[in-house]
Amino acid sequence: MGKIFTAIQAFFNKFANALWEADPHAILQLEVDRATDQIQVARQGLERYRGLVERVSMQVAAEKQNVQRLEGQIRAHLQAGNREVAGQLAVQLQQVKNDLTNNEQQLAMHTDSYNNNLLKLQQGQKDITTLRQKAQKLKAELQMAKAEAEIARVAEAVSESAMPNFTTKVGQATELMQEQIAKHRGEARVAADMSSRGVDEIKSQQAAEAAMGENLLRQFEVELGLVNAESAPQAAPQKTLGPTQTQ
Repeated sequence: MGKIFTAIQAFFNKFANALWEADPHAILQLEVDRATDQIQVARQGLERYRGLVERVSMQVAAEKQNVQRLEGQIRAHLQAGNREVAGQLAVQLQQVKNDLTNNEQQLAMHTDSYNNNLLKLQQGQKDITTLRQKAQKLKAELQMAKAEAEIARVAEAVSESAMPNFTTKVGQATELMQEQIAKHRGEARVAADMSSRGVDEIKSQQAAEAAMGENLLRQFEVELGLVNAESAPQAAPQKTLGPTQTQ
């Protein structure tokens, strides 16, 4: 059983530590709220205690008035010669004075206790206010520290130790892209040069075929008698590729 309780306690301790690390401000705020609740309970108790002090104080005040009343009665009976009645009142007066002394001591003790507890309560309320302000300040500092840590991680990524490698890779990539651009431009230039080859031969062949067609058409017109052979224009002979042939 002891081992089981130890294991359970270790588990809850681990769980509590995880909560502390996950959100310490929430834990701190919870403790502040708990302390505030305790202060409220203490205040209610002090209010009830103050009621007790007030009752004792009222009792002391009543006994003082009773002492004055008995002293007056005793004085009057002595003047009237009623010593027996005065003696009975004197016994009552002594009892009242004893009660008064005891109640005055109780009142002094309760008053001191009340004042001490009141001072503690006031200090507790002040401490709670200070602690709340501190919790808010710590929360702001924690958020700022997290932001600074994040900035530091970003700065580390572009620190001097990382820049040479970063610059090298950028340079390599740039050089490779330039090489590919030059390669594609070269391919395009070769294709352009290849596309213009043989154009002159094709144009000459087309001109020769056109001249041949024109001569054949004129011969057909002469044969049909549409035109005279002498007046029929002849198409200028076209140069052909290759050496000139003689008939």
